Amino acid sequence: MTSVIKQRLKLEMFWPTFDPFLFCAFHNDRFPNGNGSLGPDASLAGRRIGQDFVGIDGWRMYHGSKVPGFPAHPHRGFETVTIVNEGFVDHADSMGAAGRYGEGDTQWMTAGKGVQHSEMFPLVYQDKPNPIELFQVWLNLPAKNKMVEPHFAMLWNEQTPIAEVQDESGHKARVKVVAGSYQNPNGETVTPLSPPPDSWAGADQNEVAIWIIDLEPHASWTLPAASAELNRTLYFFEGQAGTFDAADVAVGEAYALESSSEVVIRNAGVKARFLLLQGRPIGEPVQQHGPFVMNTRQELQQAFYDYQRTQFGGWPWSESDQTHGVEKGRFAKFADGTVETP
Repeated sequence: MTSVIKQRLKLEMFWPTFDPFLFCAFHNDRFPNGNGSLGPDASLAGRRIGQDFVGIDGWRMYHGSKVPGFPAHPHRGFETVTIVNEGFVDHADSMGAAGRYGEGDTQWMTAGKGVQHSEMFPLVYQDKPNPIELFQVWLNLPAKNKMVEPHFAMLWNEQTPIAEVQDESGHKARVKVVAGSYQNPNGETVTPLSPPPDSWAGADQNEVAIWIIDLEPHASWTLPAASAELNRTLYFFEGQAGTFDAADVAVGEAYALESSSEVVIRNAGVKARFLLLQGRPIGEPVQQHGPFVMNTRQELQQAFYDYQRTQFGGWPWSESDQTHGVEKGRFAKFADGTVETP
């Protein structure tokens, strides 16, 4: 029997991806108690501040100096989907928009022609640790969408659809549908929340799917078939072991799958968790330099020139690592002044 697994890959912090996906980072930091200023109540001695990716004591400051995270930086030519399973992210951008999201929320941003933003990880709790677990996924934009207006959408946890499926033995699977519709075994279609305007990945014909799948111990669940010739990758990021049809699989690996075949996934151990990334390849040339993703070297040079000239609207905030205070709850303030909460 032919295996549905086309390729196996090891998982590090930055996970392997395939067109239309450019990048997937898994941040899993066990941050300590906060210090009252949203930073860690711990010594930063021995860390390479500004470039701290080593993981001393199970956490990293990344590019932050006082608060962990990623101070102001530009993007052009792609989309980011940031799914925060645990902990919080403080957002600020060059359009004057801002937000705090987390505990299951997703921010979907189409950078388009250019935006600056910061993504800080505020340690809001002073009386207990502040763990954070999140995925940041980068999706390419085709040439016709590279220069659309930037915008972001909030997919709040409370509104994000979740499908619960029970196998023949009564064990449960849970599918969180961030992007791409999911059809239950009973035929019911679970439809995701709306992406930002001008999102290529949000168009149905591109069959982009981003799902988080949780399987109880010994549960089985069938990943439904999709169209042929899609890139479909399943990341096994928590658990122990199991099988995809007849093939043995283990935690800490990614599996490129045949998209037109359904796959029966059986969890052999403790609770198992998977991330699915699926989409139709764009199939265009990719020229990338850091936060800019274009089709040609000339377009990359233009992106750098435009950023140097305009700063993509400038930076309207007092700090490059802008945060929103210890007491602030989850919210989103958009460029037009509209404020949204879960």
